[in-house]
Amino acid sequence: MEFRQLDYFVAVVETGSISAASRRVHVAQPALTRQMRLLEDDLDTRLFDRHARGIRLTVAGRALYEEAIQLLDARAQIKARLAALGSGQVGKLCLGITVTHLWVPDVARLMGGYRQCYPGVAFEVFPLLSGPQLERLREGSLDAGILYLDSAEQPGLETRLLQHDHLMLAVPEASPWSAAPPASLDELKEADFVWGFRSASPVYYDRMLAHFERLSFSPRVVQYGADNITILSMVAAGLGIAIVPSASSAHPMPGIRFVHLPELEACDMPLWLAWRSSNDSPALHNLIGLVEEVFE
Repeated sequence: MEFRQLDYFVAVVETGSISAASRRVHVAQPALTRQMRLLEDDLDTRLFDRHARGIRLTVAGRALYEEAIQLLDARAQIKARLAALGSGQVGKLCLGITVTHLWVPDVARLMGGYRQCYPGVAFEVFPLLSGPQLERLREGSLDAGILYLDSAEQPGLETRLLQHDHLMLAVPEASPWSAAPPASLDELKEADFVWGFRSASPVYYDRMLAHFERLSFSPRVVQYGADNITILSMVAAGLGIAIVPSASSAHPMPGIRFVHLPELEACDMPLWLAWRSSNDSPALHNLIGLVEEVFE
C-alpha cells in the first residue's frame, strides 16, 4: 500500500466514481482502475461494490477511508514540519553574547532582526563572558557565540569578524577625573583600579595586559568584579576606576563617566561570531546570513 494509492482511493470515494476521480487526480481512468485493483489485492479485501450506477464502499472500504484521511493528514504535517526545519523556519538556536555587548546597537539589531525573520524558532540568548562561551561552543550547548578571540583560527570552530572594539576608562562621576579627564595612563599609576578575573575571558585579559606591558603601565588593582557590569557597578559606587571595552558605553550607567584615552583606543579588541564547524543547523546558518547583513 502506497500513499499514492491512498490519494487515489480518497479521490474515488469523495467523487463517487472512477471517472470523476481520474479527472481530479489527473490519472487516466484505466490506470486508476488498475491501482484500485492493486490496492485491494495488497489488502486482500474488497473495498468497493461495483454496480451499473457506480461504486459503493464496503465495510472495509469505509474503515480504510477513515484511516486514509488520518494518514494523509499526518503525512502533510510531517512534510510541512520537515520543510520548516530544513529551511530554519522552526527549531532552536542558542546564542551566547558577552555581557558587555548585549546593548550594542548592532548586536541588538541582530537579535531583533532574527526574531522578526524567524518567529517560529526557539531563540535563546545567554549572557556569557568569552571564556565560558568557548567552553560551551566546543561542548555543543551553544550554537553560536559573540565573543573575543585572539585570532580567526580556532580548532573545531568557524569564525567571522564582526567589529573592532577598543578600551576606554570608566570613572565615578564624583571623581576629579570626571571633570578633568587624564591625558595619559601615566597619570593613573597611583589610582585604585577595579579589575576582572582572567578566567572569565582569557583572550580579552591577556590582550589587554600585553598592551599595558608595551606601554610600561601596571594598574594598582584593589577590587575584583566577576564581569564588566559588576565592575562598572563597583566604579559607580566609588570603589575605584576601571578599564573596560568601549562597547560598555552603549549601556550608560548612573554614576559613571566614560573617558577616551588615545593609549586605550590603540588597543584593538576584535569581536567575533563563532560556531562549531560541524553544526549544520539551518537555524544557525540563517543567523550567519543575517550577520552578513547587519555587520557589513
